Amino acid sequence: MFSEDELTRYSRQIQMPEVGGDGQAKLKAAGVLIVGAGGLGSPAAMYLAAAGVGRIGLIDADMVELSNLHRQLLHGTDDMGRPKVDSAAETLKGINPHVRVDLYMERLTAANAGAIVPQYHVLVDGSDNFQTRYLTNDACFLLSRPLIYASVFRFTGQVTVFSGKQGPCYRCIYPEPPPQGEVPNCAEAGVLGLLPGIMGLLQATEAVKLILGIGKPLIGRMVLFDALAMRFQEIAIDRDPNCPLCGVEPTIKEVADENRMCEAESEQRMRGVPEVNVREFSAMRERGDPHVLLDVRDPHELKISRLGNELHIPVSEIGRRLAEIDREAEIVVICQTGHRSATVTMFLLGQGYPKVRNLVGGINAWATEIDPSMQTY
Repeated sequence: MFSEDELTRYSRQIQMPEVGGDGQAKLKAAGVLIVGAGGLGSPAAMYLAAAGVGRIGLIDADMVELSNLHRQLLHGTDDMGRPKVDSAAETLKGINPHVRVDLYMERLTAANAGAIVPQYHVLVDGSDNFQTRYLTNDACFLLSRPLIYASVFRFTGQVTVFSGKQGPCYRCIYPEPPPQGEVPNCAEAGVLGLLPGIMGLLQATEAVKLILGIGKPLIGRMVLFDALAMRFQEIAIDRDPNCPLCGVEPTIKEVADENRMCEAESEQRMRGVPEVNVREFSAMRERGDPHVLLDVRDPHELKISRLGNELHIPVSEIGRRLAEIDREAEIVVICQTGHRSATVTMFLLGQGYPKVRNLVGGINAWATEIDPSMQTY
């Protein structure tokens, strides 16, 4: 069953009575699908491979970028521009050549979930967007697979296990995704590079426990981690009887891309946002055209880069500080990448501001196209 190399490799683990030879055989026979080969997926995949999980699936459609490398340790500097699944596979094979690595250079969708998900015993959610989280949750519940969920934000993280009828699902806690642009992603809000490592390891630990059938999985419980306070907390989470997926009278009975449709509809609405690109705005500034530059980033972001002479009102304060914004002025709204500013532009138009435009690409586009000496982030 095990080669001499495998017996030596796993010897410290096999010595534990909770694992033993039978438990190691369970790990070897198990398959784990990791959705996202990024900050959470990296530590989870690396330690599951080291533990001897026999089959690891990686599903991710992205390429390696420089900004990934402070937290996504499946990839190195020389991997920039490569598909994440390819560089990840090389890393995992380097850790443990006995592991089979399945690669899916695509996103998990309603079209492929039915074929991919049932092949694996456990899923690890390492996704970074709400649409994939909802779809993964629905697929796991409907296809009877446990899902180990985690997320990170700046210095905090959370992790839990969703396991069919044994406890709540993701929709019990978060019934609907937040409006587009309301919650910043890690590119906009930032994340401590160490944090996904901690949370991803917790996910890997829960996966091993589920495979071995030992300990008490985080079903109906969520662990919250605050890195600044170095504090773990546990909260109870209950199934919502009105949940559309796992409630008493469910309305979701098949895996669907409805959340992606919502995203597409939101993007379609955003296409109607008045815009100005950075070159046009640069020409406006050179001509001295009167305008108000409304910067909606957080204060710490202005310390990294700024254009100067802006009116600074963070997104979270826009609603209560409208009196500071001249209704008659030509307003150009700016953020880091153009997403938050597009949301604010839509909001101001709805509040009766007639001359508002979103700066496409935000301050990072300005740095790339107009002022390369400016720092991006």
